[in-house]
Amino acid sequence: MDPFNKPRGQSPHYSLYQRDIFKAGGTKGQLPSFSVHPEELQESTKKKLNDRGYFYANSNAGLGWTDRANREAFYKWRIIPRTLVDTNARDLTTTLFSHRIPVPILFAPVGINKLYTPLGELVPAKIAGELGIPFCLSTASSQPIEAVAKANDKGASLKNESNQIHHYEGPNGGGAKSPRFFQLYMGHDDDITRSLLKRAWKSGFDVLMLTTDTWQLGWRPTDINIANYVFYYPGGVGNEMGTSDPVFMKKHSEDLARDSGKWIDHSVWHGKAHSWEKVKWLIREWRKISSNRPFVIKGIQCVADALKAHEIGCDGIVVTNHAGRQVDGAVGSLEVLPEIVEAVGDKMTIIFDSGIRTGADVFKAIALGAHAVLIGRLYIWGMAHEGEAGCRHVMKSLLADLDILMTVAGYTSLMQDVRLNKQALRYNPHGSLPRGEHARL
Repeated sequence: MDPFNKPRGQSPHYSLYQRDIFKAGGTKGQLPSFSVHPEELQESTKKKLNDRGYFYANSNAGLGWTDRANREAFYKWRIIPRTLVDTNARDLTTTLFSHRIPVPILFAPVGINKLYTPLGELVPAKIAGELGIPFCLSTASSQPIEAVAKANDKGASLKNESNQIHHYEGPNGGGAKSPRFFQLYMGHDDDITRSLLKRAWKSGFDVLMLTTDTWQLGWRPTDINIANYVFYYPGGVGNEMGTSDPVFMKKHSEDLARDSGKWIDHSVWHGKAHSWEKVKWLIREWRKISSNRPFVIKGIQCVADALKAHEIGCDGIVVTNHAGRQVDGAVGSLEVLPEIVEAVGDKMTIIFDSGIRTGADVFKAIALGAHAVLIGRLYIWGMAHEGEAGCRHVMKSLLADLDILMTVAGYTSLMQDVRLNKQALRYNPHGSLPRGEHARL
């Protein structure tokens, strides 16, 4: 843990964050104000949020079996540590869609962040900028695209005390801001879709991520119990993306005055399925607007859909079951990751999502072939505790956890030593997740 006895590698020494916490406690009596242990963090979030905020972040489809399947899948894969390996300098860096980033972790697109802190999406966007990690903005954002971009730029202009923040290298070489992804819920009004794409591109969002598994909300009993659909409540939180869009407002401002759910019902969770042909249209539109920047489909859970996504021209996919929020009793995302990687892993960028809580989880997803992972609930829980400081604490803790894991497990480079390394993991089909270690409502 001696910071003066560590050679500088490709990545910042994220592990030193643990030392900083220990020293603050030992020399100043300063302790963290909340636990970053995932179970304890989720539990303490109940005390920080009202029911609407807590359950929107934590509700699952049906009985929550898919959420549990996500965690069980991680439990059944076990890391095989190596010893007497020089891991004094680690390389966690990777290249994602021409962006050189310090670690293969992205902020997942999570809607309605004002439920967790008054500034909403401005908080994680700023922290993502500070860390040089890609930020994904949801169409269900409670802040306009343009404001989020400015917050991300502001974060990227800051440096931490040890000056170890690595800013990304963009597709044109260099750059001061972290890469930005725009997650699209595509409605059935092409004019509004084009308007969102143009706003995103103009604001520096250069990868488009289409979510295909949530054009209709899943059945979530814990949300049903309290009628937890905040878009209909006074104030219309979650409608900011629509109310800031000139095309939507020109067409629907009068409708919105009568029905606060017009934006969310019309353009986000509209209940009318799309087709692969429509996705082809969207790819063409995005590439025309963005000068051929990447297009990603979020919501892939089987090989057939992954192959189809490649066939129609997608640059990447997100292997996800929406964190267990859509289909109850479905496969865990990590269960299907290896077969999807085998089918398209050398043809497309594969981002993994659903159930990641720790550095070990990140390690396992990368070892099974993912190029990067999305983090959602973790940063929401942190933000719910202390806003910007809480979000930063959780994310720096995750980075330290991953960095320390690489050190003590004997792996130097995530992309060279871990990804697709069949010797790094062992599968235990007989393992059973302890009852205490699952999402609790």
